[in-house]
Amino acid sequence: MMVFHIITIFPDIFDSYFNESMIKRAQDRGAIEIRIHNLRKWTNDKHRSVDDKPYGGGAGMIMKIEPLLAALDEIRIGISGRQKTILFSASGKLWTQNSAAKAVGLDHLIMICGRYEGVDGRIRHFINQEISIGRYVLTGGEIPAMVVVDSIARLLPDVLGNPQSNKDESFSCPGFLEYPQFTRPEILKREGKSYTVPSTLLSGNHKEVEEWRKKNARGSRLKKR
Repeated sequence: MMVFHIITIFPDIFDSYFNESMIKRAQDRGAIEIRIHNLRKWTNDKHRSVDDKPYGGGAGMIMKIEPLLAALDEIRIGISGRQKTILFSASGKLWTQNSAAKAVGLDHLIMICGRYEGVDGRIRHFINQEISIGRYVLTGGEIPAMVVVDSIARLLPDVLGNPQSNKDESFSCPGFLEYPQFTRPEILKREGKSYTVPSTLLSGNHKEVEEWRKKNARGSRLKKR
């Protein structure tokens, strides 16, 4: 079982996503466990403050280092095995399918969800890596945490109903994107036009179907990228 630890100041954000579909099934089957840690638990003032003004001035507030370190200390004391701690940051290393595959062997992945204008820079001495899910700015690290959990969980044994799904999907095969897929109806009529399923996919010839998929997967990458 792989355990995901998410440190956040908005624990309720995850309820819906992690209790539906594949992620819920993965938890029910014992493939993964998700532990949500409310950072405010490790504050020591009556307001349960997790942020403060930045030294040197500037807009916004910065997440304080002490509650984060207290959270990391307590979480790490209670776990063993292969583990890694990451912080979500717009300037971090881009998360890819290869990143997810490399994380599969971990027993524990601790994720820090930043908020406000960022986290006290000294946190970098206590984590393994900063991660970004794209070259854009988000309000916080909660959405990236969901992305990371989802991308790893689907690679774990017995999570997906059909193991072939991982092999066929975009980014799983170097140089290829996922091929177009179709279902009923065979002919779609819309505004005076007819849109048909490619005849090769209806042929029943598995070799031709496979060749068509490879050809069109390559075409998808060239046209869209």
